[in-house]
Amino acid sequence: MRHSRLVLVMLGVVALHMGAAAQTQRWTEEKASSWYKQQPWLVGSNYIPANAINELEMWQADTFDPQRIDKELGWAESLGMNTMRVFLHDLLWQQDAEGFKKRLDTFLTIAAKHHIRPLFVLFDSCWDPFPKLGPQHPPIPGVHNSGWVQSPGAMALQDPAQYGRLKDYVTGVVGAFASDARILGWDLWNEPSNTNGGAYGAVEPKNKPELVEALLAQVFAWARAANPSQPLTSGIWDGDWSSTEKLSSIQRIQMDQSDVITFHNYSWPEDFEQHVQWLERYHRPIICTEFMARPVGSTFDTILPVAKKHGVGAINWGLVAGKTQTYLPWESWQHPYILDRPPVWFHEVFKADGTPYREEEARIIRTLTGHGR
Repeated sequence: MRHSRLVLVMLGVVALHMGAAAQTQRWTEEKASSWYKQQPWLVGSNYIPANAINELEMWQADTFDPQRIDKELGWAESLGMNTMRVFLHDLLWQQDAEGFKKRLDTFLTIAAKHHIRPLFVLFDSCWDPFPKLGPQHPPIPGVHNSGWVQSPGAMALQDPAQYGRLKDYVTGVVGAFASDARILGWDLWNEPSNTNGGAYGAVEPKNKPELVEALLAQVFAWARAANPSQPLTSGIWDGDWSSTEKLSSIQRIQMDQSDVITFHNYSWPEDFEQHVQWLERYHRPIICTEFMARPVGSTFDTILPVAKKHGVGAINWGLVAGKTQTYLPWESWQHPYILDRPPVWFHEVFKADGTPYREEEARIIRTLTGHGR
């Protein structure tokens, strides 16, 4: 009898372990498809308030601005937008974990009021590799995204002793909101292979791609250990995706670990559609988490109809023109727009007062999202 009880206990422990393990595995194609069928057609923007230059200024207690966020998300809602891609930062967790969670909850309450479910980004390889807490510097005149900062920064990325706190950040944030229906999903690392050649390339770690590759797989494991009800992803953004053999090692991690497929495309609609068709072979939901750069052929007018035809979510860069200055083109890093302005805005949908940059563009978005009037 004692032997039988022991066997039953051991079987129970094994079953419990197997159940926990099953919950922390990548979603099956069927689960991902079922989740996507429950979503509306996902349309939104990469969002930061007009009065913040980067993620730190958006979220730190001294500069967090719920009133501004409420106003701007109301403008997004008026177009029928139902999601926002929003960047977080590991230093915010290190600075004040409890306060950060409270501000995240406040943001989610505001977003839910406007029927918007955000996709939160945990890490980012783009722009300044030396983030610092506290007051952020003012925008560099005439330069696109002159104050955006990476997470983790170069110092943390090169220091394995800091990986423990990075794990705490991932498991802490994802764990705190793992069952929160107000969240669409978790974008674990934005453009992980980006080495910022046109801006900060000279001061980036020489072995950055190798460091990121080693850490990226761990980040997926950390996030899954928090057992989120929302999907995990990390979007591919460069290169040729026409076959698995052509993917880089970092892209293979992204494609092998993501529950839903996300990607970036800032090119003509023909190129956008080609990349979508390449990704359709994975038989998973597809969301474009960055598009819309007017002067280089990526516009709402041309991209949104293609995305809707293929059932692809579409999240453009930039909602409101502000301190990020991303209405200026990428090449403003080499040629700052100080004495004049470009003839066409690069990103953004609204001016700082809530007026659409192009009323016809706003009408097209409203029509395609079913909010036409």
